Amino acid sequence: MIVTTKKLFEFAYGQYAIGAYNINNLEQTMGLFRGCIQSKAPFIIQISKGARSYTHKKMLEAMIRTADEVFPDAIFAVHLDHGDEETCYDCIKSGFYSSVMIDASHEPFEKNIEITSRVVAAAHAKGIVVEAELGQLGGVEEHVNVNEADAKLTDPDQAEEFVQRSGCDSLAVAIGTSHGAFKFSGAQAIRLDVLEKIQKALPGFPLVMHGSSSVPQDEVERINAAGGQLLGAKGVDADQFKHAAELGVTKINIDTDGRLVWTRVHREYFKAHPETFDFRPIGKEFMQAYADFIAAKNEKLGSAGRLDDIREQLKAS
Repeated sequence: MIVTTKKLFEFAYGQYAIGAYNINNLEQTMGLFRGCIQSKAPFIIQISKGARSYTHKKMLEAMIRTADEVFPDAIFAVHLDHGDEETCYDCIKSGFYSSVMIDASHEPFEKNIEITSRVVAAAHAKGIVVEAELGQLGGVEEHVNVNEADAKLTDPDQAEEFVQRSGCDSLAVAIGTSHGAFKFSGAQAIRLDVLEKIQKALPGFPLVMHGSSSVPQDEVERINAAGGQLLGAKGVDADQFKHAAELGVTKINIDTDGRLVWTRVHREYFKAHPETFDFRPIGKEFMQAYADFIAAKNEKLGSAGRLDDIREQLKAS
């Protein structure tokens, strides 16, 4: 069942966070649905601009529609991740997405509000909700490429004005995380102190954490042992997710960790089976590994085991 992120956030606020997972292909789609059913968790499917053009946007959308039929117990939202204005309008027009993100965080404050407001008007007219971003995360994710020196934490004093003037439904905040597998160096970590100030400025308003993959070191070590070269990769401490949820974070984006699982499974499989040329056995192995990864991540987010309650809440609302 496809629902809006706004509805999921109403149920989750202050208690747990919803996992937002990027997908690009059939194997990820199947693993994601299996993992969320296995852990009885709601979830958000994120489709990036790059994923929409990887093959064709209609192919990916058709897989999600089919998965919705194959897994009738699943409850999820379909969300455009890091969209520019043109891509947001295309997704709004399609009628398939329940949520879009307009990322104008690279623009000056007033310009960000101007662009976000236009997307909000178009989306709300179609019953679609909008995520916006204030502040800039460092790192690289597809077309998003921000040097660490140019990264900017969200200013809590600007957050309330931005939300009121733009009309957005949720706000992605920059609190020290970054995109990609190399998030921190030294003793850096999530700035929960900044997050707490933002929540005080926007009580009850759903916040979003981007760049929140934990980059498990066992995955990195296994990848490197199988021929990879991910030296110094470091991510977010997943044990901080619960505290972030208590401070108003209702959506946590996970992309890099899923790519690490894909890389580890394929590297190890081909190293152990150099004679292999049939991609189906390894595809099956990845789908199960990805499902197990998703289920474990949902436990950390606190969303595992919530599916039946959400179904009852949806009936009552």
